[in-house]
Amino acid sequence: MVETITATYVQEDADWAITVSGNGKELTARAPGIIAARDRADQLVEELGADAKATVVHLLNGSALEFTSTYMTARLTLPKLPPLEVPPPGSVPKQQTAEKEPAAADKKPQLPPSKQLPKAVEDRKQAAEPAPATEKAAEQARA
Repeated sequence: MVETITATYVQEDADWAITVSGNGKELTARAPGIIAARDRADQLVEELGADAKATVVHLLNGSALEFTSTYMTARLTLPKLPPLEVPPPGSVPKQQTAEKEPAAADKKPQLPPSKQLPKAVEDRKQAAEPAPATEKAAEQARA
């Protein structure tokens, strides 16, 4: 025979009161939201000692449909996030400037964007320049 266990939910301010009854017993608990209340109800069902064939009916205001609707809405609703801040074009976020900012001694003078060479041209230019020689290497070359 399949046993029926009833889990009844009542909202009290921001918390939920749960009453689980079956096997001639009744257990109660509270939880901070409908999702946590549903999880707590499962724990109370286990405490009742219900067997694996027990059917649990979850009710909100006496309706399984109302419970399911409220529970699924809570599960599928995204949390409220602060609005995304989009920086104006051409600006660099503060995080990137702090990480990539070279020391003052390492900085190369920057030309305005209109005067800069494309990166490919700059790379070719650097590859064509001979590597700086040390004084020893220069003396050996002269000898």
